[in-house]
Amino acid sequence: MKSSSNTSVSGDLISKKRNGKGSVSSAEPINRTDQPRDSSAKAVSVVSMSKKSNGKAVLCSDVPMRHIGGTGVSSAKTHEVMFFKDVRFGPQEGELRFRLIHFWEARNPIKKVLIGIEMLLIDEQGTVIQGFIPPGRIDTYLPHMIAGSIYRLTNFYGSRSKTVYRVAEPIVAITFSWTSVLSVFEDSSVHFPEDRFRFNGYEEFEAGCDLGGDLYGKLSTSLLFVTGFDYVGHIKLVGEQALTAGLVLDEVEIASSRRLMVHVQTHDGPVMKLYLWDKVATDFCEKFKANGNTPSVILVTTVNPKRFGGALTLSSLSSSRVFLDLDVQPTRDYMTWLGSNTDVANRVNPDIVTKAETVTIGDLFSYIKHEGSKVAWFECTATIDDVVHGSPWYYISCGGCKTKATKGHTTLMCKKCGKAEVTGVAEYLTKLSVYDKNDHGFFVLLGDAGRELTGKPASELVERYFEANESVGDDHMVPVPQALIDTIGQTRTFIVKVSKHNLEGKTRSLTVTKVLPLEAAAADGNLEENVIASAVEETLQMGKRVNGSSSEHEGSTDAAVKRSFDGDESEEAKRAKCG
Repeated sequence: MKSSSNTSVSGDLISKKRNGKGSVSSAEPINRTDQPRDSSAKAVSVVSMSKKSNGKAVLCSDVPMRHIGGTGVSSAKTHEVMFFKDVRFGPQEGELRFRLIHFWEARNPIKKVLIGIEMLLIDEQGTVIQGFIPPGRIDTYLPHMIAGSIYRLTNFYGSRSKTVYRVAEPIVAITFSWTSVLSVFEDSSVHFPEDRFRFNGYEEFEAGCDLGGDLYGKLSTSLLFVTGFDYVGHIKLVGEQALTAGLVLDEVEIASSRRLMVHVQTHDGPVMKLYLWDKVATDFCEKFKANGNTPSVILVTTVNPKRFGGALTLSSLSSSRVFLDLDVQPTRDYMTWLGSNTDVANRVNPDIVTKAETVTIGDLFSYIKHEGSKVAWFECTATIDDVVHGSPWYYISCGGCKTKATKGHTTLMCKKCGKAEVTGVAEYLTKLSVYDKNDHGFFVLLGDAGRELTGKPASELVERYFEANESVGDDHMVPVPQALIDTIGQTRTFIVKVSKHNLEGKTRSLTVTKVLPLEAAAADGNLEENVIASAVEETLQMGKRVNGSSSEHEGSTDAAVKRSFDGDESEEAKRAKCG
């Protein structure tokens, strides 16, 4: 791979070796005993350089080595063997021996420019350290790297581990320099651990939440923390689907959206949302499908704790790997515990951490005005005063992705799906006037939130109206149905999103992504009713904040809300009974 290429590089991908054979994925349990080593292995080096007639340097990356004994040390010079704990800053000529656990691309989070290849290495003492290959040297070393293999490295540079990419405890990283020599280490008498996991519980993740990047040193010395910590637990929901036998994932949707939300729980602790992004989401789908039975245990490495809408969540990073059920020893151990403690595992902790922070309407407006506020979700209890006149109460969406469909000459089209003809489905987009003890505001019911309020899908109400009024045209706007009018006077608890448009002052209407059932305050048993997140809305914003890029679909949804209730699509909605 060339350093300027857009091809993804990861230890979990099948990369091509010089002989054309694929390397082994590091997402699988590492067991290399079935792979014979080539006793004539060559070292990879950039030491030797010659000049062509045009004056350009020629890289000699395959320098044969003559082995002395079983050590695999070059006959040209014997280097002192070092352990990772002995590595210091600056150039060093010692010899490191290690297993390559995993490697992945490091890109600038904003510009997405390739910075280099990050690696996770472990030595024979079990110390884990990060390695780094600068972009100009990727072509030299990447073709020879196989996740799980054992190598030795001489002539390297000890550099400071970059804060934003740090996933191991040492502050020093092993950087491949222009004099570095990498070769396969073949002494079978030296044992190297296959991996090392460092698990955290809810309390530790809570303590390290939102510290950002390098978390070492930001907490007390009694609690060292880093984004390199791992999570293991059992799965409660995948997306918003309960974990049942024969559960089928929507692989097409996950691949296109590059995200997946999983609700997880460790033993009888609180339930948390775990967001899997990009390749990690794809890997999860592949392993889930290949598992045979519906998997129940998940392990994700190098997760980052974040807080969204007052709830603690975990998010995968580009360095993350995912394991299920019997993949590795920790998942096997957890499977054993789960089999003996099903009653404990099925209990939902009453302190569900997916619960958003409770606020008043006044608190919401204060949050919007506060400098530095971010997009977030809140729980707000309010009384419905009216269904607002002068705006449609629904929109016509693409039946596949629920994005607003656009009208063509003879068909409905979907920009998101790229289809020239889609089936239109009515979805809620209803503006409510609401109040609490001190303040008044406007909430916009979006999608399934309307069904949760009325008990009826918008499509059913619209269809019922047209069946009763066959003489009206297809472009006729259905008046506000009785099912919505009947909600006036109800006091309900809403999950409200403070959007980018709210923060920019473009609209004061707040989007409702979920309406809690009336009995939710008293009930604590049903997980699916207590988990109060809109998977589509929340995962879109999660991607924006984790990856540092804007979300097209989130922006279009908020823009649609703004346009609908700032006059662009205004049309008088009559209050005729129709549902």
